[in-house]
Amino acid sequence: MTKRMGYRDWRWQALWWHHLFLLWTTINGQTRYSIPEELKQGSVVGNLAKDLGLGLSEIFDRKLRVASEAGEQYFSVDAGKGELVVNDRIDREALCGQSASCVLPLQVVIENPLQLNRIEVEIRDVNDNAPSFLKSDNILEIAESTVVGVRFPLESAEDPDVGSNGVKTYTLSKDDCFTLKVKEIENGRKIPELLLSKSLDREKKVIHDLFLIAMDGGNPAKSGTSKITVNVLDVNDNVPLFEKTFYKVAVQENSLNGSFVIQTKATDIDEGPNGEIEYSLGKHTPPSVLSLFHIDTVTGDIYLKEELDHETQDSYRIDISAKDKGFPKMEAHCSVQVDVLDVNDNPPDIVLTSKPTALPEDSRSGTVVALLSVRDLDSGDNGKVTLKLPKSSPFNLKASFSNNYALVTSGSLDRESFSEYNIEITATDSGSPPLSSKKIIPVIISDVNDNPPLFTQPFYNVYLKENGVPGSILYSVSASDLDFGENAKISYSILDSKVQGVSVSSYVYINSDNGSIYSMHSFDYEKLKVFQIQVQAKDQGSPSLSSNTTVHVFILDQNDNAPAVIYPSSAVLGSLSHQRMSRSAKAGHLVTKVTAVDADSGHNAWISYKLAEATDASLFTVNLYTGEVRTKRAASEQDDSSQRLRIEIKDDGEPMQSATVTVSILLEDGLHEPILDLRQKMAEPSRKTGRITLYLILSLASVSVLSLVTFLILAVKCMRNSSSSDSCCMRRSDCNNYKNPNRNMQIQLNTDGPIKYVEVLGGDMMSQSQSFRSCMSPMSEYSDFTLIKPSSTTDFTEVISVLDASLPDSTWTFESQQIDVLDVNDNTPEIVLTSEPQPVREDSPSGTVVALINARDADSVNNSKVTLRVSRGSPFSLKPSFSNNYALVTSGALDRESFSEYNIEITATDSGSPPLSSKKIIPVSISDVNDNAPLFTQPSYNVYLKENGVPGSILYSVSASDLDFGENAKVSYSILDSKVQDVSVSSYVYINSDNGSIYSMHSFDYEKLKVFQIQVQAKDQGSPSLSSNTTVHVFILDQNDNAPAVIYPSSAVLGSLSHQRMSRSAKVGHLVTKVTAVDADSGHNAWISYKLAEATDASLFTVNLYTGEVRTKRAASEQDDSSQRLLIEIKDDGEPMQSATVTVSILLEDGLHEPILDLRQKTAVPSRKTGRITLYLILSLASVSVLSLVTFLILAVKCMRNSSSSGSCCMRRSDCDNYKNPNRNMQIQLNTDGPIKYVEVLGGDMMSQSQSFRSCMSPMSEYSDFTLIKPSSTTDFTEVISVLDASLPDSTWTFESQQVSRQNMAFSVI
Repeated sequence: MTKRMGYRDWRWQALWWHHLFLLWTTINGQTRYSIPEELKQGSVVGNLAKDLGLGLSEIFDRKLRVASEAGEQYFSVDAGKGELVVNDRIDREALCGQSASCVLPLQVVIENPLQLNRIEVEIRDVNDNAPSFLKSDNILEIAESTVVGVRFPLESAEDPDVGSNGVKTYTLSKDDCFTLKVKEIENGRKIPELLLSKSLDREKKVIHDLFLIAMDGGNPAKSGTSKITVNVLDVNDNVPLFEKTFYKVAVQENSLNGSFVIQTKATDIDEGPNGEIEYSLGKHTPPSVLSLFHIDTVTGDIYLKEELDHETQDSYRIDISAKDKGFPKMEAHCSVQVDVLDVNDNPPDIVLTSKPTALPEDSRSGTVVALLSVRDLDSGDNGKVTLKLPKSSPFNLKASFSNNYALVTSGSLDRESFSEYNIEITATDSGSPPLSSKKIIPVIISDVNDNPPLFTQPFYNVYLKENGVPGSILYSVSASDLDFGENAKISYSILDSKVQGVSVSSYVYINSDNGSIYSMHSFDYEKLKVFQIQVQAKDQGSPSLSSNTTVHVFILDQNDNAPAVIYPSSAVLGSLSHQRMSRSAKAGHLVTKVTAVDADSGHNAWISYKLAEATDASLFTVNLYTGEVRTKRAASEQDDSSQRLRIEIKDDGEPMQSATVTVSILLEDGLHEPILDLRQKMAEPSRKTGRITLYLILSLASVSVLSLVTFLILAVKCMRNSSSSDSCCMRRSDCNNYKNPNRNMQIQLNTDGPIKYVEVLGGDMMSQSQSFRSCMSPMSEYSDFTLIKPSSTTDFTEVISVLDASLPDSTWTFESQQIDVLDVNDNTPEIVLTSEPQPVREDSPSGTVVALINARDADSVNNSKVTLRVSRGSPFSLKPSFSNNYALVTSGALDRESFSEYNIEITATDSGSPPLSSKKIIPVSISDVNDNAPLFTQPSYNVYLKENGVPGSILYSVSASDLDFGENAKVSYSILDSKVQDVSVSSYVYINSDNGSIYSMHSFDYEKLKVFQIQVQAKDQGSPSLSSNTTVHVFILDQNDNAPAVIYPSSAVLGSLSHQRMSRSAKVGHLVTKVTAVDADSGHNAWISYKLAEATDASLFTVNLYTGEVRTKRAASEQDDSSQRLLIEIKDDGEPMQSATVTVSILLEDGLHEPILDLRQKTAVPSRKTGRITLYLILSLASVSVLSLVTFLILAVKCMRNSSSSGSCCMRRSDCDNYKNPNRNMQIQLNTDGPIKYVEVLGGDMMSQSQSFRSCMSPMSEYSDFTLIKPSSTTDFTEVISVLDASLPDSTWTFESQQVSRQNMAFSVI
């Protein structure tokens, strides 16, 4: 049935209500439906759309939905017809119980705009429930002595239906002793009662079975039945009797808790409760017995509650009581004696009679440490005890009397090994099984000063830049003493020694407390390169002990000297250098050579030459490294006869130093090579000047012979002193552990990086040896991680308290009363969600509606007024709408990455006294918006790849993460287009878009490509998508895949035989020719060695292992074949080794002079006048004399300076310990704590091998040879070393700060 109240005109209202209301505006009506319960699902209740005045299209557009205030959704709206239909089974009794009226309120929510309507559905009752009893079986116990007329209330039947469908009548089955009475109370409820109409006799009938039937008033009527069983109770008139009045039992003391002791038994001839017996301990039982024993109240069995202890009490007496359950209760008594038997249950106990004191570590054997005793509470064999100590302990037990012992030392003590002993003593008794106990006695060993201080290192290497600030700290040494207290306190001092004839204390001083060493003044690398400091550490014990260490201080060079020109000699004096050249000279003709040196060393001494200005720049070129001036093309008649060149000479230091030299070249027709041939004959002296010339020649010969004799004497002295440690060129202290004499290198370190530069000094004037190529192998490993903790939501439920009903056999008393119920504030407010919250976007503006809620309270008046509030700190607030309805809206910015879900706690409080409140947690999920770009774990990556690898192999895997969720967090990887040697990088590598793995497209060749970069982009799949980039640096590592290639002699390059000529008058060591080869590989793989594989006469020639120079081993004789053939093998040092060979044919000729002279020698131009010859002889004599004098002075001064340490001025090759591989390229080997794996030195002209070195390593160098090792991934770095292209001859080395954690290395320069 539907009833609709619409709108009325205010005039009809005024007339109908007799002008009670003067003016009313429009009143919102209410819709009410009435349906019977138990309708089928889908049954139509009413046309909701029609009653609300809505069209069918508005149902969809305005999202009409129905919400039940009861919580269960019993109704739904048919969107197609607009009808309200039954959604679920409706049970009126479940909804409204016994209430006469059952109305189900509904809320209709309409959006756009948001509107709330209220409707009511009345549920009518039908007779669908039969009367039922709470218990189908009821038992009544009635004593046989009960008098007639007593009434016993019975259980009323319950019918969930109301009105006439409820319970109507009761009936009882027929019985001789019982009848039924029905009592009707004021509210119309009927209460059945059982009436005893005849006396009971238990001996005749023990049980009476009755049936109570309840009928309702429905049509048809329904009924319910309850069975009533009446048990007739007996009367108690007999006393219980025990089988024995006294019991005795023996129990072992180790019996477990709950163990059976003995059974007592009593009987009662009565029946039922009157014959049931309960056992208990006597009323006067002491508490000690009650704590140990327990009796079963039904069986009379006695059990142990706690463990017995024979040592505490060996016997117990227990009084037992037996009572029946009759009324009045009858009682009987007996006694039980329990004897406790002893078992071995007590371990021995060790007691310290005197506590041990500190024991000096030099105490003698037998010294008493402590006194102790042992005892056992058990008796007999169980109480006999023996003691023992661990075998490894330097202590022993010495028995005294009656289980008393003395703990004494039995061996030597050492506090530094064991400063404290925890002596474990084991005591074992003789029981079965035996028991034991242990006691640990701590004994402290006091210190004796028996250990000297020990430095952390046997020696220290300190690297100090020259020109430093005086007073700055050089290093801090540290020593430790294993002793304790005053014996371990250390003071530091410097032992007196000499540095260049001056006490070392004038250079440095040390802080005696912390071992910090400070400089007294600044140092000059060019004057002092290395010196040693002897540091002593002394403790304060008595007597004091000490130890020493050596601090090697290496002065590091700074670029404070400009290059100095040493050739041409005229340029040295600042004048113009004049040179002549034939116009017929071809391209590549050597015109002259500029040679300069730099007083600095290493990187600062690397010199490069550059043609700054030239009359014709197209005609001449200057070698960058050697300074050789050669023709770029053949000279022509059009070229000016006078050419002026200005050559700039720069070092490689910071700041850079430079110098210039000007060379004037005169082009002449018909001029031959400027190198003189020894075959040219000297002009014959004239008769007039013959004597003067003869005297000058004799003087020159005498001075030359004297110089030669002097050199021979010094050479013999060096050979005689070869067994000692003396040196003629350097001090012994400067050459410990040196390697590769004749040249050395230096490695500069700082506190945060291992290697700054590697320097190689020296070289002859005509060959620049500071040209290098390098390949580094940096291994940088670091990562960033961002940890995102997942948020969690805890679901809470409320606990409903369940009250306990009264006992079923309790007696009920009912009286008629009139009760007026006054309302009190006993109902808490209730918060109901009108609409479930949907996920909220994290970019939602403030004020966005999240959910609709309603607050209600079952109380009335002020007790039902409810206020709501939201917990603080939440970006949400409540916006009231109407009649206790609210909208939950956002009040601030949301960020899903910070909080992906909010559990909004809403508190409802009423206005009662005292006020009651309730809380409801509304979970709100925040949906993701793509507002975070992917982030790589590293800003850049370094990848090291061997050349000639397998195409398709994986290079590296990059990884990026995105803080967003779902599709917004899915990351895909791609390679950004870039060029590598003018080719797209995508032709070299490709990337897996899913996991970021980068693969090679083909193998790489180190000689063609050494390093390239890959730009990788990580992009998410959000809309719009976000991305970030990273750089992957790929370093190609060299493999030995190239054999050495011969570049000189030129004929050998073309594969033909190389022909050379040599005079038979050549002496020992004569340079015949030189073989030069290069290797396209780098580093260790490019180290080249030369070997004479075959020879016509192996005793005549030798080949230098590292330079390839072919020299005579002895003077040639007339018996030697005029044609000599040499097969020279050239090998590199790679793995596997590569090699090549060259064949040289040497023709021995008579009268052939030396073909090569020094360019600095002036050509004697014969003239008609012989005066020039005399002048030249005088100049030569003066030059040789001055040179000899200067040589003597230099050697004398050096010997005097080194006399205190070496005592000799010659150095043996064996003095450089572990000398290996002279005149060879160099390499530095580090362990896994250092980044550099090798350093290679390349370059030099064909006739002078500039890669040849002889160097002595600085003291304390760890390795005796340079060995190449492969890069290690465990190397620690903080920054990346820049690796430049080694293919260019003018490549430089760039080093940045690195971290070396284990070892520093240094090399000094001679």
